[in-house]
Amino acid sequence: MALLMTGGVCLSAEAALTNQWRFEGDVSIDQRAEIAKATNRFTVFYGEVKLVADSGMVNAKTGDAVAQGNVRIERGSQVWQGDRVEYNFKTGKMVSEGFRTGQNPFFLKGDVIVGEQKPGVYVGANALVTTDDYAEPGYSIRAKMITVVPGEYIEAQNATLHIGDVPVFYFPYFRRSLIAGANNWTLIPGYRSLDGPYLLTSYNWYWNERLGGALHLDGRVKRGVGVGPDLNWRLPKFGEGTAGYYYIHDQDPGEDSFGEKIRQDRQRAFLTHLSEPRSNLTARLAVRYQSDEFVIRDFFESEYRGNVQPLSFLEVNQLWSNFSLDLMAQPQVNPFFETVERLPDVKLTGFRQQIGASPLYYESESSAGYLRRDFANTDTNNSDFAAGRADTFHQMVLPLTLFGWLNVTPRAGGRFTHYMEAHGQGATTEEEDRAVFNTGAEVSLKASRLWRGVQSKFWHVDGLRHIIQPSVNYVFIPHPTRRPRELPQFDYESPSPRLLPIEFPDYNSIDSIDSQNVLRLGLRNKLQTKRDGAVDNMLHWALYTDWRLNPREGQGTFADAYSDFDMRPFKWLSVNSEIRYDIDEGALDIADHHVVITPNNVWSFSVGHRYVRDDAFIDPQFGSTTPPTDPELGIGNNLFTTTIYYRLSENWAARMSHHFEARDGTLEEQYYTIYRDLRSWTAALTFRVRDNRSGPTDFTIGLTASLKSFPRIGLGRDSAKPSLLLGY
Repeated sequence: MALLMTGGVCLSAEAALTNQWRFEGDVSIDQRAEIAKATNRFTVFYGEVKLVADSGMVNAKTGDAVAQGNVRIERGSQVWQGDRVEYNFKTGKMVSEGFRTGQNPFFLKGDVIVGEQKPGVYVGANALVTTDDYAEPGYSIRAKMITVVPGEYIEAQNATLHIGDVPVFYFPYFRRSLIAGANNWTLIPGYRSLDGPYLLTSYNWYWNERLGGALHLDGRVKRGVGVGPDLNWRLPKFGEGTAGYYYIHDQDPGEDSFGEKIRQDRQRAFLTHLSEPRSNLTARLAVRYQSDEFVIRDFFESEYRGNVQPLSFLEVNQLWSNFSLDLMAQPQVNPFFETVERLPDVKLTGFRQQIGASPLYYESESSAGYLRRDFANTDTNNSDFAAGRADTFHQMVLPLTLFGWLNVTPRAGGRFTHYMEAHGQGATTEEEDRAVFNTGAEVSLKASRLWRGVQSKFWHVDGLRHIIQPSVNYVFIPHPTRRPRELPQFDYESPSPRLLPIEFPDYNSIDSIDSQNVLRLGLRNKLQTKRDGAVDNMLHWALYTDWRLNPREGQGTFADAYSDFDMRPFKWLSVNSEIRYDIDEGALDIADHHVVITPNNVWSFSVGHRYVRDDAFIDPQFGSTTPPTDPELGIGNNLFTTTIYYRLSENWAARMSHHFEARDGTLEEQYYTIYRDLRSWTAALTFRVRDNRSGPTDFTIGLTASLKSFPRIGLGRDSAKPSLLLGY
């Protein structure tokens, strides 16, 4: 800060200012006239406004300023630049020559702009707008007059789209919102052997922060034209949600699970809504309708892979400090999907809470509802049945810490369930009452050791800490008064690649409760270090299994042993392993391994292997409960996957991925993608080959492109869901 001579008085620039003004640089200030002048680079601050220029003059009384040479004005998120600017700090009025401005992701420039903060409208002459943040943009919208309302919109008449300096399209009227999510088009051309040439078109529109959506118009030469709208809303008092509809008169719909031809009129509709009318009261609604079981698979592949059998439900939850009340209504909307209808089901949950000043804790769970098990209409081996059910569970827990390091938590509880007489073609049970007693205890401890002096640049290690946590959880349940085969099965044990919970209330297969006398043995290890100032797990390994002291019919002494292993020996290398081993048969049931190498931003590589033994999901641990009805659960696999990504240059990159089934030597799926960075755009050309084992090979090629300012696919989603690159 320079000391300046003004009117015979020696003073600093800051001393000559009110609280609202501040100057930086060599500024000459006439304190009587309240005028500041500068001939060298200087900066002026007034409220939230900042002005920087090579030279200029500011009248602090009126707020007027004239600045020249690399002028830059910042006000909030808005930035204006020009060669010569006349600006009023108090009103926001501005006249700028050779102006440039931007509010990410849009940038404008032109010969002259005139406007003021109130009413907040600026008009530019011979101007252009673009999202390409370069001095010479690759594309732009140009017009003789462009109106700008900062933070709101850009508007022009008789505008022209230019690629470089070449005009390619004319807009009689052009308007672009400056609010995130502004209107834009998505066009995805491609070819698929099942569909023929296709063009998937979406117009994504944005009304305001409360309402938006999209309109889809898709053309497939072999299948026909598909059309439908999407709607998104966010209402402060009523919640947020989505709704959509899609229809296509399919010229080649294929066959259903019975081998019957699917109707040509195919459609889907969905509605989801989340509302919080008041604190701790939440309502969720989801309705998903399909005209047939394969319409999502054929036209929305990414969605299908994420959820093969979507359910429809209404759930209302009221939460208190110690209790939670849930109401669930779940109808069968799509008859080709098996559904347990809840018409409705009400549950009151009492969270674990201390009883007065005693060391005892209490928890409970009670529910009542009318349930119907509706099998899929493609299932000819089972018939529907329904019954009312009321269930209540109560348990006392006594958490203890012995010797300062041993955690012991004994528990005892009981459950009573009433079933009404079952109705329907598949009904086999009368009115029944069942009582269940349970007890047990969990014992665990945690020990650790720290080595502060261990350092290694090669292993990225800054100190080491080892944590070991053994645990034993004992559960004893004598024979209930009614066995599972005597009760209607609504909430039943389903085949699972993981061990199910053994203690209540985590074990929620209410209708499958049977006797248990079991110890769950667990051992957890962690090896931690500091990386980039934060604690990082170099290794996390969990082992657990069940020792059945009194096995039920069909069960072995030991359940399968499970191993969950995660390791990051380097910041750029991760190894994941999940193993399920059948102790009684001495056979590997499931093995899932994955290695990811990401040494830099130039290339990465991942390889995976998933092995599933035949009938691995048909486990004798389920005893007398309902066995799986899907025969495909008995079919194992031996699948290898690889993915490699390589950035060829600043503008080009490539990705390849393969799925190989070793059991029959089939290369099931191949993806090849070329990425191109077009400065303000990104583009990807993807080729996929799929061997379905029956019928001709399915191959697809698709081209996607999107503005960086409005990306169609979020960062990393193209790797997790590569079918999005084909438009599905």
